[in-house]
Amino acid sequence: MTESVPKKPKISASRRLFLKTKILKKASTLLAEEKEQKKIDREQTLSERLPPLKLSGLSIQDIQNLCKELHQKIDVVDEERYDFESKVVKNDKEIGDLNHKVFELKGKMKRPALKRVRVSADAMLGALLGARHKESIDFKANLKTVKKEEEKKEEVTDWRKNVDAMSGMEGRKKLFAGPTAQ
Repeated sequence: MTESVPKKPKISASRRLFLKTKILKKASTLLAEEKEQKKIDREQTLSERLPPLKLSGLSIQDIQNLCKELHQKIDVVDEERYDFESKVVKNDKEIGDLNHKVFELKGKMKRPALKRVRVSADAMLGALLGARHKESIDFKANLKTVKKEEEKKEEVTDWRKNVDAMSGMEGRKKLFAGPTAQ
């Protein structure tokens, strides 16, 4: 038999640690750049959709009209947000249903813990047979009867009589000869 020699790792521990730290530093810089890019994109999108407000020099009527326009834009945005949320909920439900179907096809479903339920024989037959089961069936009537053999019991007698009968040579002959010889 050949003994298995533990294989040496291809990369030394110090080299592995160096690479791990380098990868983590790179990931953290990429994450910071991504956050900065998202912030820039958000500001750009907001500046495109909402031009800066110029309230100076406007009359009360113009400010009221501007408020009405903003309310209309808010309503439109709320409707879009509601539509997107409903689509997301619908897609999540569909994804859950598809995942359930995949688990069923794989056959790796979790079986629920079953509870012990007491059901009579008639109720069980009714559930199994449905409408065909109208009268109760007597199962005990169909069983075979088995007779038990009674064990032969020796009669219990007074031991003093037994000792007197077995004493002497006659009693010893009876012991050796058995109960049939006399």
